[in-house]
Amino acid sequence: MNNKYKNILIPVDLAHESSWRSALPMAVEQARNNDARLHVVTVVPNADIPAIAAHLPSGIDRHIKEEGKGNLKALVERLVPDNIITSVTVGQGRIYKEVLRIAREADADLIVMASHRPELTDYLIGANASHVMRHAQCSVLVVREKVQEKTRERTARNQQGVAS
Repeated sequence: MNNKYKNILIPVDLAHESSWRSALPMAVEQARNNDARLHVVTVVPNADIPAIAAHLPSGIDRHIKEEGKGNLKALVERLVPDNIITSVTVGQGRIYKEVLRIAREADADLIVMASHRPELTDYLIGANASHVMRHAQCSVLVVREKVQEKTRERTARNQQGVAS
């Protein structure tokens, strides 16, 4: 049985570093170890709700998505090594529904998500993670903050071994 992942998806909330601080290094490590494509995804809110849309300039949805894509590309360029094949996608609407839709379209066989301490704002993020875990058609890896520290230590040891 071949357990090698080919398409790894990581959802990130650009406004909350906690959504990717621990998960992104793990997703990168999994992509490297499996020679997989890394799909980095963010979801922006819908501005086409009639009560809201009437008060916003026309074309705001497109502008929000373009800005999100630019910010997502900058994050990937800054934090993902060049030797990892990546794609960036901006969904729009309900977070968990968009993550699941994009995962299906990308043929993801692994979703890597962060888990963090429950604070008031995290209950919303937690609800999305919970929906993704329950409804994903692929494996979901939930990364805790401590795992990131161990990954950093292991990477540092590996780099020291290579430098020797």
